[in-house]
Amino acid sequence: MSSASFPGGTSITRLQVYSDTCADGLAGGTPHVHTVSTEAYVVVGGTGVLHTLDPAGLRETPLEVGSAIWFTPGVIHRAVNHGDLRVVVVMSNAGLPEAGDAVMTFPPEIVADPERYRAAASLPADEAGKADAVRRRRDLAVEGFHRLAADPVALAAFYDHAVALVRPAADGWREIWAQSVEAQTRRTAALIDAIAGGDGHHLREAALFSAPQSESTGWGMCGRLRTHDVRNPRGGHTVDVPRV
Repeated sequence: MSSASFPGGTSITRLQVYSDTCADGLAGGTPHVHTVSTEAYVVVGGTGVLHTLDPAGLRETPLEVGSAIWFTPGVIHRAVNHGDLRVVVVMSNAGLPEAGDAVMTFPPEIVADPERYRAAASLPADEAGKADAVRRRRDLAVEGFHRLAADPVALAAFYDHAVALVRPAADGWREIWAQSVEAQTRRTAALIDAIAGGDGHHLREAALFSAPQSESTGWGMCGRLRTHDVRNPRGGHTVDVPRV
C-alpha cells in the first residue's frame, strides 16, 4: 500500500462546480467544513470566488485559471461559480473525506441532532431523485452558513456539534490513515535511512502507477465529480535492474 500510494497520501478529484442558483441567488456548491483534512483547489477553467468562514471572519477569495489555494480543517468553505468554474481538488488524508470527514453547515437545530443531520445530508439511491435532493440540502446548508456569518459566536457551537457528529468515525479514520498517510511517511523515513547508509536498492524496484478518472460523474457537495481511485491504482510494473 505505502509504495503505491499517491504522493503524500493525498487524493485528487476533478470538480465541475454547480452552475444552478441557490436559495440566496448565487450559483455554486454546498457550504461545509472538514474536521481533519486540508483541501486545495487548483483552478483549471472558468471563474468564481471562494467564500470562507473561520474564527478570522468571512472572506472572499477570487478563483480564476491558475489559482492555487488551500484551507485547513475548520475553514467553512463555499465555491461560488461565476462561469464554468472547474477545479482540480487535492485532499489530504485520502479516504477520510469519503469516510465522513465533511460536515455541512445546516442550521444549528439540525447539526445538533445526529438523526436529523443524517436525514438532511443523505441522498436517495434513485439517481433520478438525486439532483433535487442535492439542491435541497445545499439550500439548507446555505441558510445555516448565512446564520453563522451573521453571528460569529455561533461558530464555536457549530464546531462542537461537528465534532460530536463525526466522533464515532474516529477509530475507522485512524485505521485508514495508518494504512495510507502514516505508512507512506514511515516508508519515506526508511528510504532516507537507506540512502544515508549508502543503500539505494529500492531504486531497482521502481514502478509506474495510474488512477484513471471515473467514467461517470458523481453528486458532490460542491459540484459534479470525477474521482481518481488513488487508493487502488493500476500498474505497479517494475523493471529489475541487476546490481553492478
